[in-house]
Amino acid sequence: MQNDKIWVLVPAYNEAGSIGKMIDAVLTAGYYNILVINDGSSDKTLEVIVTKPVQVVSHAFNRGVGAATQTGITAALSLGAEIIVTIDADCQHDVSDIENLVRPIVNREAEVVLGSRFKGDSKIPVLRKISNKLGNLLTWMLFGLWVSDSQSGLKAFSRKAAQTIQIHSNGFESCSEIIREIAWYKVKYVEVPIKVTYSEYSMAKGQSLANGFVTVSKLIIRALMR
Repeated sequence: MQNDKIWVLVPAYNEAGSIGKMIDAVLTAGYYNILVINDGSSDKTLEVIVTKPVQVVSHAFNRGVGAATQTGITAALSLGAEIIVTIDADCQHDVSDIENLVRPIVNREAEVVLGSRFKGDSKIPVLRKISNKLGNLLTWMLFGLWVSDSQSGLKAFSRKAAQTIQIHSNGFESCSEIIREIAWYKVKYVEVPIKVTYSEYSMAKGQSLANGFVTVSKLIIRALMR
């Protein structure tokens, strides 16, 4: 498949310090259809974005990564995307992994590809590793599908999967909600190893303990709503 059918979505909230570098890396990797979802940033994120050759959709106020991702998916589908890739704006992901994510979809081996930090050889901080393992366990307990990295932000969706999966959660719980949708609609998926590099900046952008409790509460409510 030609790269012009692949759209890379970058949800961004107050990412002025990294979004330019992230966009440049994706462009250098040969992916020119980039859609940045400016999620109500109050810093200079939008000022950086508009200097780049990308599409941008802005929320009037911060709604959360889940809402930003769904906004991006809806927009990318309207732009004719056949494959949609989501990637974090904080530069923790290696853009060379995008090729590995889209390959199973191109080869019709899967409709969703989940990037797994735990299948690769990345050095993951202990606290982040523990929190993600707990997220995997909770996701499995609530939705009945075990994956090795339920909270990964690097994913790829076929057009069919993107039209099927609906994200209703606004916050970080959206990652587990996607797993729920995969299980509910029996969407064919695979996991592939990805590389990740943690910095002080990317660690600060992650979930806090307080946010983790909120996420758990919302996940339980979502599970009951099914």
